[in-house]
Amino acid sequence: MRSVNEWFDGYSRDHQHPANRAIHWVCVPVILWCVIALLWLIPVPAGFAKQGAWSMPAMFAAFLFYHRLSRNLGWAMALVFIVLALITAGLHEWLGFSGLLWLAVGLFVLAWIGQFIGHLVEGQRPSFLTDLAYLLIGPAWLTSKLMRRANISC
Repeated sequence: MRSVNEWFDGYSRDHQHPANRAIHWVCVPVILWCVIALLWLIPVPAGFAKQGAWSMPAMFAAFLFYHRLSRNLGWAMALVFIVLALITAGLHEWLGFSGLLWLAVGLFVLAWIGQFIGHLVEGQRPSFLTDLAYLLIGPAWLTSKLMRRANISC
């Protein structure tokens, strides 16, 4: 398995242009939230668990991937997942099922359009087209930058 630095170096090579990086700071967290929100909306059998139960195994599996790369990164991403889950729960309460569904689908489409525009500006194809694992690396790459600003090592 590649090290966290190898993953980030590969991702960084495809994200050099300042406009593409700026777009990623907006679109990557939006896409991550949308995935969590859409998983949140998968119906749960009555009496089985609370709404949103399907998002938890996905977030936990991603946490395990990140934690294996770096303990600090894993815990930082766990915090990101908790915040996004709380936002999703609040929006679900406020907007209801269909409101949250439309919001998540609409933002998902817009954020991916933004991502592809960023890569058009960059002149590089998205990293995930070479390895699907890069879909998990994008959020971690941004989180690692915030960690460095806070003097927390990856």
